[in-house]
Amino acid sequence: MAVGSFSAALSGLNANSQALAVVGNNLANVNTVGFKASQVTFRDLVYELAGSDSQNPAQVGLGVGIAAITPTFSQGAIESSRSATNAAIQGSGFFMLNGSEGPSYTRAGAFNFDASGTLISPDGQRVQGYTAIDPLTKQLITTGEPGDIVVPPGVLHAPIATGQFSAISNLNAQALVGDTFTTSIQIYDSLGEPHVTTMTYTNTAPGAWNYELTVDGGQVSGGTAGTPFQLATGTLSFDGSGVLTQVDGAAPADVAITTPTWTNGAIASTMTWKVVDASNSPLLTGYASPSATSSITQNGTAAGTVTNITINPDGSITATIGAGQSMTIAQLALVSFNNPQGLTKIGSNRYIDSPEAGTRNVGLAGTGGRGTLIGGALEQSNVDMAQELTQMILAQRGYQANGKMITVSDQLLVDTLNLKQ
Repeated sequence: MAVGSFSAALSGLNANSQALAVVGNNLANVNTVGFKASQVTFRDLVYELAGSDSQNPAQVGLGVGIAAITPTFSQGAIESSRSATNAAIQGSGFFMLNGSEGPSYTRAGAFNFDASGTLISPDGQRVQGYTAIDPLTKQLITTGEPGDIVVPPGVLHAPIATGQFSAISNLNAQALVGDTFTTSIQIYDSLGEPHVTTMTYTNTAPGAWNYELTVDGGQVSGGTAGTPFQLATGTLSFDGSGVLTQVDGAAPADVAITTPTWTNGAIASTMTWKVVDASNSPLLTGYASPSATSSITQNGTAAGTVTNITINPDGSITATIGAGQSMTIAQLALVSFNNPQGLTKIGSNRYIDSPEAGTRNVGLAGTGGRGTLIGGALEQSNVDMAQELTQMILAQRGYQANGKMITVSDQLLVDTLNLKQ
């Protein structure tokens, strides 16, 4: 039995030594951004049958081994970093990176732009997200495979012609026939030059209005300065409850408008007047209240250089361009896994795919069970020093006890050999 106790104690030394190594690695990374502590699970080894005369089997174990070393993906503390390009994940998910070794994933959002304007991690991995813009809506396309996020510093950002605009307005139901109400809406052409258009509503009967969208003719090729140039015209109808029921004689729907060729050489384009919102509710009302416009939106921008960026909770990156203009230039991708503990650690705060983790699910922050983002902040290590020091003591005592067992087993062998003398 002394030989069996030798091997059992030796396995105990090895297992507790590995446990100490894990504790040491956890403590070494107590200040590592996005680090996730690992915990060790032991398992007993195979047993041998020591006898069969008793009612129950008499078995003697052959020691202990490591069953698993599992990372714990509990939330780390969020601390402000005062860097606009940093981001922390509040909840589950990983940032997606790409480099010469292929895709990898991280919880450490200590990102910065390199000399070419590419958003990268501290070890040079390119942060992945969405940057393509829909030519019609001017919104980011957030489907498909994400790519590199590139914002060249100091480079003049291309202008975006207005693709759609809206004006939330009420047209007074008490207006008399011939009464008018006007709203000014600024749009941008393909060169980024602004043009002030005027939407004029004229009452023609109770609950009935004409609309006309015009721009100064001096800005239009072939127009006359000081004379309104018509871009669109039509009719609106409201029911007895002030609800919009018809636009141009049909059910309320957005109105397509083709811009003219501008005198500055900007090409003609098509834009949409949003008459209804995403839920198909009209943005125009006809209540007995003074005519007024409460909100105007449009998605065009002038040319300008990026002077500041902000990372929003949904992962969208908003850039300030030129004099007070802002636009969404990119959106960070987040990745989730069915079993994140199955990912393979490769150092530098990064993980790579493994069959145990399951198939990656790429999407946006705040969707599909993924967490939200906090811009200008970093997630700290989730190492609990008190717990790690306790585990250190337990592993140390286990190591000492198994070392003592080897000493006792050795003495038993010496005593056995001395029987012959």
